[in-house]
Amino acid sequence: MCGIIGFIGNDALANILNGLELLEYRGYDSAGLAVRRNSECQSVIYKCQGRVSDLREIAPSNADFSCGIGHTRWATHGGVSDKNAHPHKSGKVTLVHNGIIENYALLKEEFELEDKLVSETDTEVVAALIDKFYKGNPKEAIKRTIKKLKGTFAFVIMFDDIPDTIFAVRNVSPIVVAKTDEQTILASDPAALYAYAKEYYVLGEDLFLTMTPSGYTVEDFDENPVEVQLTKVDWEVSAVDKMGFPYYMAKEIFEQPSCIRRILSNYLLNNEIELGFNGELDKALQSFNRICIVACGTALHAGMMGAQLFKKWCGIPVEIEMASEFIYSDTVLDSDTLFIAVSQSGETIDTLEAMNKAKENGALCLAILNVRGSSISRVADYTLYTDAGPEIAVASTKAYTTQLLIFYLVALKTATVRGKMSEEDVASAIDNLRKVPEAIQTVLGQKDFIHRLAKEVITASDLFMIGRGLDYYVLMEGALKLKEISYIHSEAYASGELKHGPIALISEGTPVIAAVTQTHLIPKSLSNVKEIRARGANVVLLAKNELKGEFSEEYHVIGLPDLEDEYMAFPEIVALQIYCYFVSADKGLDVDKPRNLAKVVTVE
Repeated sequence: MCGIIGFIGNDALANILNGLELLEYRGYDSAGLAVRRNSECQSVIYKCQGRVSDLREIAPSNADFSCGIGHTRWATHGGVSDKNAHPHKSGKVTLVHNGIIENYALLKEEFELEDKLVSETDTEVVAALIDKFYKGNPKEAIKRTIKKLKGTFAFVIMFDDIPDTIFAVRNVSPIVVAKTDEQTILASDPAALYAYAKEYYVLGEDLFLTMTPSGYTVEDFDENPVEVQLTKVDWEVSAVDKMGFPYYMAKEIFEQPSCIRRILSNYLLNNEIELGFNGELDKALQSFNRICIVACGTALHAGMMGAQLFKKWCGIPVEIEMASEFIYSDTVLDSDTLFIAVSQSGETIDTLEAMNKAKENGALCLAILNVRGSSISRVADYTLYTDAGPEIAVASTKAYTTQLLIFYLVALKTATVRGKMSEEDVASAIDNLRKVPEAIQTVLGQKDFIHRLAKEVITASDLFMIGRGLDYYVLMEGALKLKEISYIHSEAYASGELKHGPIALISEGTPVIAAVTQTHLIPKSLSNVKEIRARGANVVLLAKNELKGEFSEEYHVIGLPDLEDEYMAFPEIVALQIYCYFVSADKGLDVDKPRNLAKVVTVE
């Protein structure tokens, strides 16, 4: 979950700091770096509790460094403090780490490292162990250490007696690297490389990466050369800029119409859904008898919507499970199962381990991802990319809508190849999907009105969201967004369940958002709204514009474009994203970096 960077070239310190700022969504409890001047061996370390901006305050502003490593931390072992910040140095070894070493306490005892340690971290134990094994051969010392470790890791290492050189090795946790005419740079995420190169290499597991001023080499653990295959960068440098928006989250909300258009352009050809793979995936979609969708957080909510589409359009039994629980469950998987994993980063450790379990049981594995070359993509049988561009805000927005759209396309394609939908119905569905970008744009045009409604709840301690059918699944994502970035306790409830317990939480003045976009359920949905309104709730309705005039003035109504019911999820969630964004911003919180959260969860 931590952000790592390694850099060799001019202005190393400035470039490391800039890279860490781009990676800060991976962790922002503390930050640090170790830098060297050209041909010098001794590193200078600067690190502190807090953000990268705090690190900038203690680092020199005009220093000529040419080599260094940096780290922005999301605390796992040891509290948030200066001493626990990375890099960690032991003897001749300086190291940064992303991951968790599970047996660090046993290693500390076995190799009598206690006296060498000043922090509470598992990482410093690794640095001390490498130093203990180091006798002049860095790769041998690293290899001996790795054989002792249990857990996940991406290590980036410098040795005091080896100038202008950075070593890296990984297990599960990602490392990517790029070379330009003047710089060599590695990072834990491609976002930090976009300003430098149009292609990068994804380091595989059980390989050594060696960076020098002339570039980088990759070898296996027997020091045999490994062929490097590059992944192309499809995004401009501006993709990781705020482009005038106060927060990345605002920018990413407003990018959604273009993201949806891009996906439609990628996967629609002559008004037919083309998923690629020379038709192999189409054939695979005909052969399974059940579906298992596994994901975490926002991706899980996209999966829940996807499950409803598969059931409605394809008549296929679907299970939807949290990845963090799946690997410990007794879910039955076999060759008749389509296993779908959803992850923005493609590095979510729980989802990756779930897919490994699915592969072991013979399931066909399909991944829905945003980042090319990621760990999950290398396990999956097929990968469909959202191509949403870098998502920097910790709270996902465009990741959700683009994952959702991929589910619509896969479900429609499955229904088509199985003969569950007529050509006319599929054509109508595609026509509705083509209307989605404009519908989202219309909602974005209401941001000022939604902002006024959001102001009314900035002092609330609780907020509830209620809806029926597909509305309920969308509201689950809306409630997650609100709690993530505003710290208001928010929960979504299926409206029909209110009388079975949750209505006890409603009292005078309780804020409630109610969605009533599913036409055939509106009478029942409004009945539930009236129940909570009678108990004093302050209600905001999300409703189609064609129905807006039917509602009493006692409700605030956010009118949504009139799409067919199945497609209302898109404008509905965007309205909720805007609402949640303004609640957080008006509370004066850091919208992009909510407390205790990191963007990419690479540890269990």
